[in-house]
Amino acid sequence: MSIRVVVSGSGKMGRQVAAAVAAAEGMEPVAYLDAMRPAAELDGLPVYTDAAACIAATKPDVVIDFTNAAWTPKLAQAALASGVRLVIGTTGLSSDFVAWLRAEAAAKKTGVVLAANFAIGAVLMMHFARQAARFFENAEIIELHHDQKVDAPSGTAKTTAELMRAARKDPFVYPPTEKETVPGARGAELGGIAIHSVRMPGFVAHQEVIFGGLGQTLTIRHDTTGRESFMPGVVAATRAVMAQDHLVEGLDALFGLG
Repeated sequence: MSIRVVVSGSGKMGRQVAAAVAAAEGMEPVAYLDAMRPAAELDGLPVYTDAAACIAATKPDVVIDFTNAAWTPKLAQAALASGVRLVIGTTGLSSDFVAWLRAEAAAKKTGVVLAANFAIGAVLMMHFARQAARFFENAEIIELHHDQKVDAPSGTAKTTAELMRAARKDPFVYPPTEKETVPGARGAELGGIAIHSVRMPGFVAHQEVIFGGLGQTLTIRHDTTGRESFMPGVVAATRAVMAQDHLVEGLDALFGLG
């Protein structure tokens, strides 16, 4: 039987997700869910504005969500209450919500996959950065995204920094700057890692992690040139979540990248 999928969000990303699901063997998109779009039909699929009504009418196995941090908690509550699994790519979610999601998924024994990035190359970039973090004391992250991205730094950059810091006994060395002639010039700081966010037209999603040591630097970079790069990861996560009974954070856990 096909995996029945509701796609949360009907913008560019949502429509690409629906197309990828439709093209994947053993999957079937059954509806869009979008609180901002008047109920209608899009790409031959019904569009719902209410999560509970959508789930009751379409009886999905999985809801895939790439929307915003204000909508995702409402969706998650409705989905888990009905035993519907979730694949979430929304970033900027609060730590309190993630803690609730973890507890609720475990209590309901319902699979959820939450990932900051679904591009396979980005998952590997974060994995390699975590390995390199053990060998360098200085590191900075530059992330570059399109000008419509609502959060900064990106979820990928924040997750990368957290993974890198967790791989070390001590924080990274954050060199003091005697004088910032423009406040914020050194970017944000997390665990001794400076994070710089670029927002402008022309970019999709890009990130480089730069490590520095005596007489050497190491740069690990990933470039997303189109949203289609996320689709293999989305499809893989949708298949995998069917066998889960708890919250899985990051595609690295699904891919066996310990």
